[in-house]
Amino acid sequence: MNLIEKFKGTGVAVVTPFLDDLTIDIKSINKLVDFLIEGGVDYIVVQGTTGESTSLSQEEKIFSRQIFLKANNNRVPMILGLGSNNTSSIVNDLKILDFSGFSAILSVTPYYNRPSQKGLYNHYSLISDTSPLPVILYNVPKRTGCNLLPETVLRLANDKQNIIGIKEASGNLDQISKIIANKPENFLILSGDDDTAVQTVISGGDGVISVAAGCIPKYFSKMINYALLNDVDKSLNALGNIKYLLELLFKEGNPSGIKSALSSIELCKNVVRLPLTTVSDELKNEIKKTLNELNKQ
Repeated sequence: MNLIEKFKGTGVAVVTPFLDDLTIDIKSINKLVDFLIEGGVDYIVVQGTTGESTSLSQEEKIFSRQIFLKANNNRVPMILGLGSNNTSSIVNDLKILDFSGFSAILSVTPYYNRPSQKGLYNHYSLISDTSPLPVILYNVPKRTGCNLLPETVLRLANDKQNIIGIKEASGNLDQISKIIANKPENFLILSGDDDTAVQTVISGGDGVISVAAGCIPKYFSKMINYALLNDVDKSLNALGNIKYLLELLFKEGNPSGIKSALSSIELCKNVVRLPLTTVSDELKNEIKKTLNELNKQ
């Protein structure tokens, strides 16, 4: 299987589970990885936004990714989230960190400082020139305050051989369609927005890096596989069945929603680190009820 084929289908942005004292929960990491792989996901992404990477110390990041790698035991490919609004910091990490066991890095656009398209191009060019692993761009304007435009994505895709794809979480299907229509061959288009993942794949995308698949991996993987086979009716029907769950999971923020869901099926504790907080009791109960009903189908 070539590198591009590895990342087609369903990837999961996995949570970092914590114990009640906010330390990393090793047992839950093992349970989660087994659950996801047995659920048929194609690969796992660690230390992304859903993994609360901004709340982990450097020592915790090194420790937890070793636990994830050991739990996975080379069963599925793994991607490491590595992003910052400090370009030199990422470049330094790329030079010194041990990336053994990972197949690619996922790098989010710089947040808060709102760079221009020229700044974004230069930022990713430096990452590409330094990275020992293939790079997947990550565009999520709602979180970062900047939008990686199709023209910049395509320029990077054509200029930098080891930039192999993008996780597109803008939710803007017109923007995604422009990239799909003009991308070079073997450049991956991965949805980063669960609501529009099916439509992205039907339009010519390659898959998804999903939050919701973290609690319904079998269902979500099957839905994306329908879309990859261009079975529009089955994929859209499947999406319709989980629309309400998706709404609930993101209603009070991510990963607060997905951790509530995972705790309801006893895969990890319902614990997040500040500045995040757990969801309200009302939402927690509704997530549990909806998830249980879906799992009975």
